[in-house]
This record gives sequence, C-alpha cells and structure tokens, in this order.
Amino acid sequence: MTTLSSTARRTDRTGGGLPGAIASEWTKLWSVRTTWWALLASVLLMAATAGQLAIYAANANTNDDPADDVGVVAAGRIVIDSMELTQYAVLAVALLVITAEYATGTIRATLQWTPSRTRMLLAKATVVGVVTFTLGLLIGAIGVAVARPVLGEWGSVPVGQTVGDVAASATYLALLGVFTLGLGAALRSAVLTLTVLFLSLMIIPLSLQEPDIPVLNRIADLFPGVAGAHFMRGDTDPYPPAVGLALLAGWAVVALLAGGMVLRRRDA
Repeated sequence: MTTLSSTARRTDRTGGGLPGAIASEWTKLWSVRTTWWALLASVLLMAATAGQLAIYAANANTNDDPADDVGVVAAGRIVIDSMELTQYAVLAVALLVITAEYATGTIRATLQWTPSRTRMLLAKATVVGVVTFTLGLLIGAIGVAVARPVLGEWGSVPVGQTVGDVAASATYLALLGVFTLGLGAALRSAVLTLTVLFLSLMIIPLSLQEPDIPVLNRIADLFPGVAGAHFMRGDTDPYPPAVGLALLAGWAVVALLAGGMVLRRRDA
C-alpha cells in the first residue's frame, strides 16, 4: 500500500504542475485538424505574398519610370513586408487554442485537469509562443527561398541580415501569438477576438496615420502592429527597434494578464 502511494505521488510530481500542463496543451494542439490547416495556410500565404512582392520589386526596377526604381532588395525585407498579411493565418493557431475550447465547452475539462487558471494560461502561452516562433522561422525561410529567384539581379541574401530579419519576424509572431491568446481568454469568442485583432493591428493605426498629424502618428506608433513593424525593420524613428520590441512584449503581457483576470473571476 505504501509502495502504491509512493508511486502515485512520484507520478503526480513528474506528470503534473506546469510541465504536465504544457505537455497536455501540446498534445491537444496537434490532435486537431484545424492546427494543421492553419499551418498549411500560413505556408502557402507566405509563399504567395513573398512571390508577389518580389515581382513588384523586380518590375519597379525594369519599367520605364526611373522614379519607381527600388534598387537591390534583400530577400529578408520581402519576408518582413509579407508578414502584414501572413500573420493572420499564424495567429489563427493562437486564437483557436483558447476560443475553440469555449465554443465546444471543452474548457471545462481543461480546467478540471488543470484547476489553476494561471497555470493553464501559462501553459497555453508557452505552447503558443514556441509554435508560432518556430512557424515564423519556417515561413521566413520559405519566403526567402521564394523571393530570391523571383527578384533575380535585383535581389540579395546577405547572411547576417537575412537571419536577423527571419528571427525578428519569428519573434514578432510569437509575441503577437501570446497577445492573441490573452485576448481570446478575455473575450472568449473567436469572432470578437478576431475583430479586436484587426482593429488593433490594422484599422485603428491606419485611421490615426491617415490625417498625417504628428500627435496622432505618435499614438499609432504605440499600437502592437506598428511597434512590431518598427522592431522587424530596425527603424530608429520614432524610437529604436528595442523600444518597438518592448512595446510589443508589453501588449502581450497586458493581454495575458487581462485574460488571466477574466478566467479567475468568471466560471468556465
């Protein structure tokens, strides 16, 4: 009896806690078809977008208007520009990790197995961060592989810059993934979360920038999509890339805290 009890306690210690919750979330993520469809969509979308932008860049250098010339373009920059559209396919993975469970009611089973809401959310955030970062590296490499031959003589692949561009893109996607997860935990609806994502990443910043009023431009620069773009491109105006990264990370943390607060205050 003592031996059985000791064995059970050892199993609880090795299979529970945060590592056990992460393992559980990892298994759930890869056991549904939606994850694989989202991954395939992100790969195809990156390939198509990078190819199209590379064609535009090459054509700009070969048309009859010298004012359109963009010169030699680094393939990594094409990847960064492609993220504006491709990111939504990647973020679908982070979105469904939490909202799909609310839609199907399986969130109750999740919280039965992992009663600590903080632990559950941290486990999901860890899985989402790792998956979206890795996927970012993969689609970044695919974008470079597609863009370089299309650019032809107007393209280049400097090793250091290309690795930096792909790594920055992957970091951007990982932080946005955690941001999306936090929003999903707080809003509990895929449609509502997706709406807020569009508003915060695209609609509101563009609306603020449209009048080209300095104070509104500065406000737009604080939003996650704009801050992330400054970070990826290495812009120094209006702030250094490190500030853009810090702003993006701040949005991710705030969203995760908001999601955790809602989880603790409301029943599943």
